[in-house]
Amino acid sequence: MQYAILCYNDEAAISGWSQEEEDACMHRLEVVQAGLREAGRLGPVVRLMPTSAATTLRKDQDPPLVIDGPFAETKEQLLGFYIVDCASPEEALAVAKDLGRANPGGAFEIRPLLSLKPGDMRK
Repeated sequence: MQYAILCYNDEAAISGWSQEEEDACMHRLEVVQAGLREAGRLGPVVRLMPTSAATTLRKDQDPPLVIDGPFAETKEQLLGFYIVDCASPEEALAVAKDLGRANPGGAFEIRPLLSLKPGDMRK
């Protein structure tokens, strides 16, 4: 089963890193990613642009409301995500723990994915 590992952290703290801190973190993460890639378990890995580049569409009204930036002001922002193939929720948690050791701070939200393909919709 595929799992999304959503990466949350303080965007201001991360953007304040020196180039050396950024490079060191990316190197540690690449070590974890390489193991997953070699095992054929790593899907897309995405780092999101800053929340200042976001647009939110609030669709709970008519007409929908378009807002510059993220929907909610929070202490931690969604900074990116991993898609990994794991046999169990425990295995996905172990991957998140490995990623957490490589990039401490913040939080990871782990969610199983449900693939929705045209013609294969569940009722």
